[in-house]
Amino acid sequence: MWIYFSAIAIAAALLNVVWAVKGREAKWFRFISLSFTALTLCAFYSANAGWVMNENWSALVDVTPAMSKALWVCTVASVVINGVSLFKKAGR
Repeated sequence: MWIYFSAIAIAAALLNVVWAVKGREAKWFRFISLSFTALTLCAFYSANAGWVMNENWSALVDVTPAMSKALWVCTVASVVINGVSLFKKAGR
């Protein structure tokens, strides 16, 4: 589930930047992207909780260390990318 949420967040972030560059209002894309970024994090940690409950330690060992770092990077990137439209407006 978290992969789908992250794909939607990325698509909305890219649309946010495109709309901002074209001078259009991008607040809904920004909202959708940041919302799905938060849902991605919740879904990932929910999946981890499921693995713990099922005692699937190999899944935790294989996926969690690498993905936790990737989620930090992607979350920071989401905030920065979605902030572009805010700075674009301020510069007008």
